[in-house]
Amino acid sequence: QVQVVESGGGLVQAGGSLRLSCAASGSIFSINAMGWYRQAPGKQRELVATITSGGVTNYADSVKGRFTISRDNAKNTMYLQMNSLKPAAPAVYYCNAIVVVHAIPFQLSNSWGQGTQVTVSS
Repeated sequence: QVQVVESGGGLVQAGGSLRLSCAASGSIFSINAMGWYRQAPGKQRELVATITSGGVTNYADSVKGRFTISRDNAKNTMYLQMNSLKPAAPAVYYCNAIVVVHAIPFQLSNSWGQGTQVTVSS
């Protein structure tokens, strides 16, 4: 089994910064893409940013220039540095990891964490 745990959420004032962390553990041969998603009450979960094992990144237009995604492959961890945060309804940020559990036979696990809440006050 694969476990994914997020941390670093909290309450921050508009204009401030937060750094989220995501740690994957368990039956891991390697991790392909990882990503951060968020969901506000009453809304669908949306992509925030993704990063491949080679470090290629992709961001939602709403966070470009303010958020930075990174990962440490040796530690099976991923980070999201969030700067210049804007006032918004509380949202839960979820970590997603596409994990190769076994190479032979090939087995993938699409793993999600339980989320960490981020609240930005005005």
